[in-house]
Amino acid sequence: MTSTRPVVVQELPQRLTRGQTELWFRELQPLLKGDHPKVVFDFSNVSQMDSAGIEFLLVCMEEVLKRNGDLKLAAIPPGPAVVLELTGVDHLFEIFENSSDAVESFHKFPVHAYQDGPQPWYANDTPARERAA
Repeated sequence: MTSTRPVVVQELPQRLTRGQTELWFRELQPLLKGDHPKVVFDFSNVSQMDSAGIEFLLVCMEEVLKRNGDLKLAAIPPGPAVVLELTGVDHLFEIFENSSDAVESFHKFPVHAYQDGPQPWYANDTPARERAA
C-alpha cells in the first residue's frame, strides 16, 4: 500500500546550532514520526550551522527512514553547504536548488536509476554468453 501523504516543506531557522536544534527537533517530531513521511528541509534562511546542525539532520533522517519515508534538502546557502561538504553529510541527502524541485522529485522516477543502467547479475564484466564461448 502506498502513502498519499503530502510532501511537507519545513523552513529551517537562521541558526542550526546547539540549543536551536533541540527545540526544532521537538517541534518536528510529530511530522517525522508519521507514516511514510515526505519532508523537504528548506535551508534558504539558514546562515549558521555547526556540529549540532549536522547531528540534527542525521537524527531527522534516521527518524524518517525508520518509517520508510524520505528527507530531502533544498536551497542551501554557500556557508551551510560548505559545512555539509566538509563533513561528508552532503552525500547522504538528495539536495535541490529550491523547494519546488525537491517536492517535485517525490513524484518522479529517480534520475540515477536511468543513469546507472541495469546492474549485471554476474560477478565480473564479461557477459555469460561471452564466457561460455
